[in-house]
Amino acid sequence: MTLERPIAPDPYELLPTLPSFTLTSDDVQNGEPMDARHAHGSTGGDNVSPQLTWSDFPAETKSFTVTCFDPDAPTGSGFWHWVLVNVPVEVTQLPSGAGGAAGTDLGGAFSVRNDYGEQAYGGAAPPPGDRPHRYVFAVHAVDVDHLDVTPDASPAYVGFNLAFHTLARAVIRPTYQIKS
Repeated sequence: MTLERPIAPDPYELLPTLPSFTLTSDDVQNGEPMDARHAHGSTGGDNVSPQLTWSDFPAETKSFTVTCFDPDAPTGSGFWHWVLVNVPVEVTQLPSGAGGAAGTDLGGAFSVRNDYGEQAYGGAAPPPGDRPHRYVFAVHAVDVDHLDVTPDASPAYVGFNLAFHTLARAVIRPTYQIKS
């Protein structure tokens, strides 16, 4: 079986252009391979979400949504690794591991079910031998205190809501590959 296929577009290149703001991480860097601790346990990783810090977002921001998406998954629809909604505006950083199933006290923020079926961060797990996958970590500055979604919402439904409530978006795109 071969996984040869075209390179999927970056998902945010397909949506209306938005302003950006600053997103940094002590754990992952744009275009650089992630450490195995951010990979899924099924691949020998530790399944730890990376540390993220953001600043310079619009003054009208009322909350944040944090997402991680792999557009390179061989699914035809990518793979959602993490969708954390309703992060209070006063929270401008997440420590490593904040995406765990038990979570961190983030003032009512919660994760919706990722494509692993878990309400938590699910680490990188590209097929062994496949090309490096991009993991698009995005922080969305939102114009409402709470998106009208529940923990049972799908990532696509959250994305639909974000299309109408995102003021600006900041992105880091590390990679991950499992050699065969």
